Amino acid sequence: MPELPEVETVRRGLANAMIGHRIERLDLRRDDLRFPFPPDFRQRVQGARIERMDRRAKYLLGLTDRGDVLIMHLGMSGRFTIVPAGGRALEPGVFYHAATAGAGDGPHDHVIFDLDDGTRIVYADPRRFGIMDLARADGLHEHKLLRGIGVEPLDDTFDAAYLAARLKGREAPLKAALLDQRIIAGLGNIYVCEALFRAGLSPQRKSGTVVDDGRPTPAVHRLVDSIKTVLRDAIAAGGSSLRDYAQANGELGYFQHTFEVYDQEGKPCRRPGCGGIVERVTQSGRSTFFCSTCQE
Repeated sequence: MPELPEVETVRRGLANAMIGHRIERLDLRRDDLRFPFPPDFRQRVQGARIERMDRRAKYLLGLTDRGDVLIMHLGMSGRFTIVPAGGRALEPGVFYHAATAGAGDGPHDHVIFDLDDGTRIVYADPRRFGIMDLARADGLHEHKLLRGIGVEPLDDTFDAAYLAARLKGREAPLKAALLDQRIIAGLGNIYVCEALFRAGLSPQRKSGTVVDDGRPTPAVHRLVDSIKTVLRDAIAAGGSSLRDYAQANGELGYFQHTFEVYDQEGKPCRRPGCGGIVERVTQSGRSTFFCSTCQE
């Protein structure tokens, strides 16, 4: 599933193509994705102009001039393709698992936005785990998909004091706590593994042991810094092109070429002087990659 850096990369691509333009035609090729489209979905979206494209956690948020917000989630395999007027769909490169770029005529091209400048935005989703919904802008934060989500990890509000307070007394493994969307918005398996490695902390460690009665410790400061740094590095590199993910312009991200532990099982640890080997364990049904030698 695309994580925060991938979703942010898609947001930027869609923002460049859609902001300031009107959706002349909305073509829904089916009645649902993960959930049914709202009954008045086409009526409210068709003819609207996109004023802003935001992101909240892993959700894309397109604000229209009608006061509606188009809420979009990529799910497991959802992907947007931008087809410029008179141009061809930009084809993606090689994925870990193949995916098909949408141009509007594929079997998995489920939603098509035709803009007033001739640009076509195609949403393809082979597994149909994606979401599209609508909310009024003035009630967005109370929408069932968004309420209860934690702070954005790249915001100033996410700091060592905040994280220490949320980890106090928790028995859950540190990795599980970081994946809890009620604590931190948008973090996923890949970047939690990478951040924990950079911070030198074991994903299996009890969450409460990295704080001092709810107060920040050096470990918490390292962890917050590592989370912010790894996310910024991944966004700068265009995200990770694992499984079915590609940027909105069809290009692959390159952060996967710098993975330190994720999917590096059996390889020597990259931390200078460590000498350990990257291991893989399963936590809550997900693969966790780490070095037990230098991550304590």
